[in-house]
Amino acid sequence: MKVVLFCGGLGTRLREYSDTIPKPLVPIGDRPIIWHLMKYYAHYGHTEFILCLGHLGDVIKEYFSNGEVATGESWRITFLDTGLTACVGQRLKAAESHVGNDEVFLANYTDALSDLHLPAYLEYFTSQDKIAAFACVRPHHTFHVVDLDDAGLVRDVRHVGSSGLRINGGFFAFKRAVFEHIRDGEDLVEEPFQRLIAQGQLSAYRHDGFWHCMDTFKDKQAFDEMSARDERPWEVWRRRAE
Repeated sequence: MKVVLFCGGLGTRLREYSDTIPKPLVPIGDRPIIWHLMKYYAHYGHTEFILCLGHLGDVIKEYFSNGEVATGESWRITFLDTGLTACVGQRLKAAESHVGNDEVFLANYTDALSDLHLPAYLEYFTSQDKIAAFACVRPHHTFHVVDLDDAGLVRDVRHVGSSGLRINGGFFAFKRAVFEHIRDGEDLVEEPFQRLIAQGQLSAYRHDGFWHCMDTFKDKQAFDEMSARDERPWEVWRRRAE
């Protein structure tokens, strides 16, 4: 099963790195985040990757050598230049011909790591029989959700972690039919997802385990601290059996 990785964003909220290093190559320990994510998918047998490049795409290419990861992993990698300013929907649409005739494929924002049990997720996707799905997670950010009435009277204030709020975790599963719902210039979660919702063709898989994105320098520090403590729950390949 092919995996489409969106690697072209500017990473503007991670400016400590984004001027010289593309976000997917920002390191966690001694490996970039994209390596950790590809290692995750490869652990479950998915080793064909389509990298949708944009900002500093040549730097990402340099990290890889002859279709294999520079660190010796035997992964099949297709480099796809999708432009500097393209949105995620445009980048996904550009990958259509590279997905080939595969009925189902995977995709990822390439800015978050998780211990999501991929076989269970895909089993759910199959049972739902929908065109698209994503893993929905609880946000790890430290902010509070406010509930208020029409007059502005606060009824409740609670930490986002206990609010029941869930967000799109960026781990997607798609049928080929998703391409029929993406029009020129559209982002993925705007118009295309709204069409799928209207047709009852978008499902979400609740994941309550580990998920953490690298959106800011603070997130990068959190990953580094976990790595230094040898607490890396996203490294599912280190487990004896799963």
